[in-house]
Amino acid sequence: QAQFVESGGGLVQPGGSLRLSCAASERLFSFVMVAWYRQVPGKQRELIAGITNGGRTNYEDSVKGRFTISRDNAKRTVELQMNSLKPEDTAVYYCNFSPPGTNSWGQGTQVTVSS
Repeated sequence: QAQFVESGGGLVQPGGSLRLSCAASERLFSFVMVAWYRQVPGKQRELIAGITNGGRTNYEDSVKGRFTISRDNAKRTVELQMNSLKPEDTAVYYCNFSPPGTNSWGQGTQVTVSS
């Protein structure tokens, strides 16, 4: 089981920015696709941004053009730059493999967008 530790969340006003970071314990991180997910109470966790080990990215439609995912294989980290944040981006954000399979989930980091 790989462990992922997310950080960087917080309270931000609409239109603001945050940068989330995730550290992975698994050395195989460098060879697999990883992603950022988010979940709001009462809804399923959804994948919002993914990145292959080679740096190819994909985004869920609602975050395209606003969020940017990046990774550093040497440091085993993946980051999510979030710009032009909206209240509907409020959620707990997680990182994990893509697909996560049976890998466990970290505690996530709360992002709240509110004036």
